[in-house]
Amino acid sequence: MLSDESLPPRRDGRIHVLQLLGNAIVGGMERWVERLVERLPRERFAITALLPYEAPLAERLRELEAEVLVTPMPADPSWSSVQMTAALVEHAGIHLLHAHLPNAHLLAALAGRLARRPVLTTIHGRQLALLDLELHRSVGSHLSVVCRETYYHALGLGVLPELLSHDPNGVDCEVFQPRPRSAGAESLRARLGLAADTPLLGFVGRFSPEKGPEVFVRSVWPLLARLESAHCVMAGEGPMLEALRREIGQLRLGERVHLIGLQTDMPWLYGEIDVLACSSHSEAMPLNLMEAMASGVPVVATRVGGVPDIVRHGIDGWLVASNDYDDIGARCAGLLGDPARRAAFGARARERALKAFNLDDSIARSAQLLSRLAGATVQQLHGATPMRRGPATAERRK
Repeated sequence: MLSDESLPPRRDGRIHVLQLLGNAIVGGMERWVERLVERLPRERFAITALLPYEAPLAERLRELEAEVLVTPMPADPSWSSVQMTAALVEHAGIHLLHAHLPNAHLLAALAGRLARRPVLTTIHGRQLALLDLELHRSVGSHLSVVCRETYYHALGLGVLPELLSHDPNGVDCEVFQPRPRSAGAESLRARLGLAADTPLLGFVGRFSPEKGPEVFVRSVWPLLARLESAHCVMAGEGPMLEALRREIGQLRLGERVHLIGLQTDMPWLYGEIDVLACSSHSEAMPLNLMEAMASGVPVVATRVGGVPDIVRHGIDGWLVASNDYDDIGARCAGLLGDPARRAAFGARARERALKAFNLDDSIARSAQLLSRLAGATVQQLHGATPMRRGPATAERRK
């Protein structure tokens, strides 16, 4: 094992980061890691990725010149996974372990302690999981959070500011930008057999409980009551797919709600819809909202987590209460039925994306954080006290 000194650079002078992903689905966390690996300066960073199983994501990361390995990452990892990861860290010359999701944080914490390397974990959710907090207390891992609500939640739990950073997500505003609708057979409306002027509302996301896809479906009747010509598309996949099919049928919405599956050309999709609705019960900093806004698409979104950090109510979108499907439907109808307001909201949404969540700025912050943590000494890291003492202690001493 290495001594308590600053970790040496690789022979090529680059910082070697091990990215540990607790899942490998098509989701916001995975897309963010892919963008990070793609955009980190190659002359400064080398990347190895550890995934819980082989998936299309693994091949995409390999195409980005990352070395990709696989090991199981259950909530209670086996010794073989821990030992394999620790050996990988030491013998591959890893300087820093960067974890995503609590199960990956656990594996990184154990392997990092064994190999005496610093550990960073990015909290992609709205709040710290209990496991993330316990691991932070145990090994002094640095916590990076993507929204302000999570940042102050962590401070409230006693995380020291020097072991915590607020690092918002970003979106590629060159890839996602306003574009004209496709013509002819390439048009989404044509594929669905709809007229070219049909108002089209979109849902983009995983069909899982926290995303509230059932709330989106229930908002369609209030939408149609105010704008009977509207249609809706739902792009994604997930465990609630069959339940959504049943609900769409029970509500007799089969001709108005179109399930179009997982889409790979997201810039094209945002160019085809008029408004994006986000009906999530819980979010941190959802990429679909930022992508839509960068594409000049106005949004209607639930007021949860970091969403108010993204959407300015009444300026570039509307914020609604969680589970309020009637308000979602009414707000969407108002935008779909008012082209002038929709265009104004969309233009301001694009301006907001360029100014507040440009991917280049986000990658630059991440690169700075990775460089700083990789340069920390092991003694400094493990000698830090990850939790501050409560104010009552100081009061008793007076």
